[in-house]
Amino acid sequence: MSQQPPVSADARAEIKDFLTTRRAKVTPQMVGLPVVAGHRRVPGLRREEVAMLAGVSVDYYTRLERGNAAGASDEVLEALASALLLDDAERQHLIDLARAVTPTGRMRRRRGRAKSCAVRQDTQWLLDATPMPAAVRNGSGDYVATNTMARALYYHMFVDPIPEVAAEHPSMARFMFLDPRSRDFFPNWQMGAEDLVAMLRLSAGEDPTDPCLQALIGELSTRSREFADLWARHDVRYVCRSEKVVNHPIVGQIHLCYEPAAMATTPGMTMLVYGVEPGSPSEEALRLLSSWAATELAPEDTAAAQPAEPR
Repeated sequence: MSQQPPVSADARAEIKDFLTTRRAKVTPQMVGLPVVAGHRRVPGLRREEVAMLAGVSVDYYTRLERGNAAGASDEVLEALASALLLDDAERQHLIDLARAVTPTGRMRRRRGRAKSCAVRQDTQWLLDATPMPAAVRNGSGDYVATNTMARALYYHMFVDPIPEVAAEHPSMARFMFLDPRSRDFFPNWQMGAEDLVAMLRLSAGEDPTDPCLQALIGELSTRSREFADLWARHDVRYVCRSEKVVNHPIVGQIHLCYEPAAMATTPGMTMLVYGVEPGSPSEEALRLLSSWAATELAPEDTAAAQPAEPR
């Protein structure tokens, strides 16, 4: 009989920190519990209060919060999610973390991820046929394919990267936290940084064994105090909370909407398509950017972003 691999301490720590930080955000008033006069030692719910709301014993919840969640049933996880007022992203993250500490069985199911950074040639055709900025990114946030407008939009990442951030595949996370120009480029930098880290945290829960993602998290945690602080909050989120606003160095401020869509043909990849309000100043800014890109982007900028032919 084969021996099951041990569950890593990191996986248990992830569950402990996630449940602890979520519990601290929920007050008794938020879940309809009576508040007894006097000083409470914890900012949010007590363990026994979470256990009561979830319908489990205090001992069992304590074990879960210490990271011993292997084999926790769907019903228990759903009850915990309801007790802690988790949103859809947080609920999915809790399920992913429980899968990570369950060596075998149905809880171990996980979405597949693309094993390389190459996209199919016809995917590039789709990007190039789109007049608006469009790109494909992997689970680590690397832009693995783009059209000309996307490279023009993210000028600092694709056309004029600083040596400390330059890489084979530009990364929004590295630009956001390691390139000081990002704070001028994104007027709402703090909100964007919070959302980006929350989405990376969600990706890490989906596949905690992804070496590229783990390397990125380690690098940013070491090189950026802002990233490390946000990572320690254990927030998770599916998408950014509002429109994306950029101060473009060529055409000025642009207000963008965008839609990230998981690619069914390439699991682990996400296609991003951007747009602007018709007739708005942002539409005129994108028109000017398109004219600039057609004449000023060097041919090597375009060639460098083309995907390799699939084998």
